[in-house]
Formats: sequence, structure tokens, C-alpha cells
Amino acid sequence: MSVPSVAELRRVAQPAGHLERKNGEHWAGVLYMRRLSIYVTWWLTKTSVTPNQLTWVMTLAGIAAGVVLALPGLWAAVAAALLVQVYLLLDCSDGELARWTGKTSLTGVYLDRVGAYFAEAALLAGLGWRASAVMPDWYTVLGFAAALGAILIKAETDLVDVARAKGGLPTATEASVGQFRSGLLGLGRRVLSATKFHRIVQPIELSMLALVAAVIDAVIGDLVAARVLIVACMVAAALQVVLHLVSILASRRLT
Repeated sequence: MSVPSVAELRRVAQPAGHLERKNGEHWAGVLYMRRLSIYVTWWLTKTSVTPNQLTWVMTLAGIAAGVVLALPGLWAAVAAALLVQVYLLLDCSDGELARWTGKTSLTGVYLDRVGAYFAEAALLAGLGWRASAVMPDWYTVLGFAAALGAILIKAETDLVDVARAKGGLPTATEASVGQFRSGLLGLGRRVLSATKFHRIVQPIELSMLALVAAVIDAVIGDLVAARVLIVACMVAAALQVVLHLVSILASRRLT
């Protein structure tokens, strides 16, 4: 395939309406990363790299971010935050490259979801280890528990499509996500959504918060900020596991 211009690539790789998807595009992607990723994707069109290979590298970047965050010192938090940005960049470019080359596949979708699972879990586990200083302790346990919570939240979402497929139904639409049998539950979901507290366990936000915590800890010479953050992550993950499950059961996604 010939090398396209950036404008030609953008028309195919970032089609109209793609960035406006309610549940499909992260705010950081819309704000800045899609502006950068299209140029990286353009360069990749000149290579033999495949979309699935990019997704593998994306996953490795997310796992590496969690490993690095577990290390002591401010530099580790900075490096972890940068690795998460690489993760986000590749998460944008793999889909763009797939759309341009026509190599979209169920394997690619699957690998992308696996990468998201691993990245979130790795970062939370790494933060818990970091808060433990030297030897594993209860902060380590909280980190792994929060990681498990993040995985369960994603599994609850993915299992909706599994249940619908087994029942012979198509994938749930974005419109059905916000449709509740009870108006009170719908209001509650909108209020919780407005607080954005659920984002604390997501890689982009968590890496930024971990960096802020690392700066605070470097100034005061302790790990108080990291420990407060991992406790907050654990509480947020636990609440989300329950509330997300209730939200799904009370919505029309399973009907």
C-alpha cells in the first residue's frame, strides 16, 4: 500500500464521529494524543509493523509502567507516567493503523482488551508495592486488591456482551448503557459519573496522581501521599465493583 498523506490517513484512521464516541474515546486521546498519534501512524505506514504487533508493544509499555512505579524515588514515578503516555499513544495508533490497512480483526479487539486489563492491574499493583517501601505489607495487599477490583470492573462490562451473545442478541448500543428501569438509579449514575471518581484506577489518571504523590513524598521525605492514594484506589475499586454491577443489572443492557 502506498504511503498516504497525513490528511488522507486522518480521513480513514480518524473518521468523522470517531472521537465523539461517548464510551469509546479517552479524554486524553481527544485532548492531545490523537493529534500526535496520527503522525506516528503515518510513519508506521512506511514500515511492515502490523496493528497487532503495536498492541503487544502497548501492553508491554503498560506492564512496564507498573513495574517502574513500584521502584522508589521520584524518577520512577516520572518514568511510569511517561510509559503510560507511550501506552496511550500506541493504543491510538494500533487502531488507526488497522483502519488504514484494513487489518481490523477480532484478535486485535481481544488483544486491546487484554492490554487494558494488564496495564490497569500492573499500575495499581506497582503503586501498592511502592507504598510498602521495602518489604511487602498491607499496602502491597491493597495494591493487588485494587488491581483485582479494576479487572472485575472491566470483566463486568465485557460479560454483558458475552451474555448477549449467548442469548443471540447483538452487542449493546451506547444508548442502552444509560437506560435504566428506575429513574432514581439513572439519576444516581449521572451524579456518580459527574464526580469522575471512577477514573482514579485508570492508567492515565492514576499515573498522573502517582506522580503528584511522588512529588509530595519527595518534599516531605515520607510515603504518606502514596499510601493515601493506594487506599483511595482500593476504596474506589471496591465501590465500583458493586455499583457497576448494580448499574448493569438495573439497566437495559441485558434485555
